[in-house]
Amino acid sequence: MKRLSSFIYYKILGWKIIGDFNADHIKKCVVIAVPHTSWHDFYIGLLIRQLVNLKISFLGKKELFKWPLGWYFKKVGGIPLDRTPGQNKVEAIAELFKKREELRLTIAPEGTRKKVKEWKTGFYHIAKEAEVPIIMITFDFGKKQNVISEPFYPTNSIEKDFEYMYNFFKGVKGKIPGYSFNVD
Repeated sequence: MKRLSSFIYYKILGWKIIGDFNADHIKKCVVIAVPHTSWHDFYIGLLIRQLVNLKISFLGKKELFKWPLGWYFKKVGGIPLDRTPGQNKVEAIAELFKKREELRLTIAPEGTRKKVKEWKTGFYHIAKEAEVPIIMITFDFGKKQNVISEPFYPTNSIEKDFEYMYNFFKGVKGKIPGYSFNVD
């Protein structure tokens, strides 16, 4: 499967990976993938997982996990999320980290595939609550590359932390460039 993924990712699609997940050291982390502008991000993410040989899970609205595709999303690492209002989702997701020996969880901080002016903060609070680092990965369709950051541990300054993370993604173009997240 890795050879097929490699052929598709590198030869057919013409992409490259810059950086590493440091899998020997990072068993638990929140992975943020930016920009999230299209369904194409999903298969690029699956290919990356195969190439770096890591189990990386993702959250999806619970409705995605129903028949007919529910079994597939679970098989590829999906974790259903109940988005009913009034629940402390940050606490519930942080608890998943405490219960598991290994969990790398991908979250799209934009919260949608449409254009946004700022990110949702849930991923940040999950990382702080679970005491795990954030690893950033670009989905740059303009340069056809995925850049993987070093682990970043949130500090006590959300403003400075977000400025740092926004700068990591500066100039990155998604599949639909008009929906890409830009730092103004």
